[in-house]
Amino acid sequence: MVPFTPAAVTEPARPVRHRLPSTLSPLEVLLSLRDHTAPTALVGSWDLGPLVTSAPLALVDERSGLDPFALMETLPRLTEPPPGPGFVGGGWIGGLGFPLDGTLERLPPLPHRPIPRPTWSLAYHDHVLRYDRTEGTWWFEALWTEERAAAIEARRSELARRLAAPPSPRRPVRLRDPRATPSAEAHRTAVAEIVERIGAGDVYQVNLCLRIDADLEGDGIDLFARTAGALAPTRGAYVHHPGALHAASLSPELFLRREGRHVRTSPIKGTAPRSVGAAELSASVKDRAEHVMIVDLMRNDLGRVCRPGTITVPALVRAEPHPGLWHLVSDVVGELADDAGDADLLRATFPPGSVTGAPKVAATATIHELEASARELYTGAIGMVSPTAGLELSVAIRTFELDGRRAWLGVGGGIVADSTPDGELAECLTKAWPLLAAAGVDGAPRLTADSAV
Repeated sequence: MVPFTPAAVTEPARPVRHRLPSTLSPLEVLLSLRDHTAPTALVGSWDLGPLVTSAPLALVDERSGLDPFALMETLPRLTEPPPGPGFVGGGWIGGLGFPLDGTLERLPPLPHRPIPRPTWSLAYHDHVLRYDRTEGTWWFEALWTEERAAAIEARRSELARRLAAPPSPRRPVRLRDPRATPSAEAHRTAVAEIVERIGAGDVYQVNLCLRIDADLEGDGIDLFARTAGALAPTRGAYVHHPGALHAASLSPELFLRREGRHVRTSPIKGTAPRSVGAAELSASVKDRAEHVMIVDLMRNDLGRVCRPGTITVPALVRAEPHPGLWHLVSDVVGELADDAGDADLLRATFPPGSVTGAPKVAATATIHELEASARELYTGAIGMVSPTAGLELSVAIRTFELDGRRAWLGVGGGIVADSTPDGELAECLTKAWPLLAAAGVDGAPRLTADSAV
């Protein structure tokens, strides 16, 4: 880890930016930084992005013993207003893993962890490259301090040179030999057990997941460039913190966006193949039931930290197209209470309700008991907090996690009273297929509902 010095993060900073001429795309810029420490990118429809960065001032993870939610509030005070709209400048970027749920509630032990990773990892960057969609230009943005003046200027010169160079070529990459845990039959059995618990009144909905492991041939950064280039995710993210976090995320889902005191979450629940019409998905009683439960859960979570009377649902149950799939999406918004900060917001809402179930604590306990392997980053959150632009996090779904030559992908679905074991297994595999195909998986057709992969 890069040593963490709180004073270096909290020292008053001046927001500065410089235009950098370039025709490179965000994925091309990311590839140009493959030899840098901790290359990172947020691509797609992020409010804070697209942005690319590397060479953080600090890398901090679970082994530090710090509270990640409080750490994300450790930010510099700005000495003057930002130089223009959309300015990000820098801040904390990284991932919060699902096992952090155990720090917030009393839960059963985690299931087997095939490749244990730190439960969270955050990098502090005092500069970023941000692409301005409105102007079609790149900005070098920084949180400038006297102590870091020479280093920031050196980074600006280096990044300007990289952006002016021809695009770096993509290198060959693919995933091979996908295999699922548990077997198809074991997943069906777990679905049936949850339906029984729902009938007994123990829970109303549980998001049950399986894990697909594969062998990685090539580099993670090329895997992200390949899959993000093919699928164009709305909240794609690549984060590589050596020894702690390596993820290529193709998430379609917003977990939290805080701008000033205004907070928004946009849960996804309800899925169908693109071969099924949007109207048919919207009319599905099962999918709407799953979805409305999670909207109510998120209203409750935000209500713990927002001013009374400010929680609203301006958009309820719309069908959105995503790679290979339709999803049902809603928006829930509120205004943070005067005494609440980002740490309070995260403690009230983490992990995202769309990937747990309802009631949240009972559903999460059921996940710990019935899933065959523990989630790591998957179904946690990825994103950034900036002292100028606020907080933005995706739900870490459709996410390849990487460790050396190994890669794994979690997929799941919400189990409700009328769920069927075959239908739920098919939904998991429906979600996996577009990602595996984009990653060049050999033998994807054998991932069928009737096979124990």
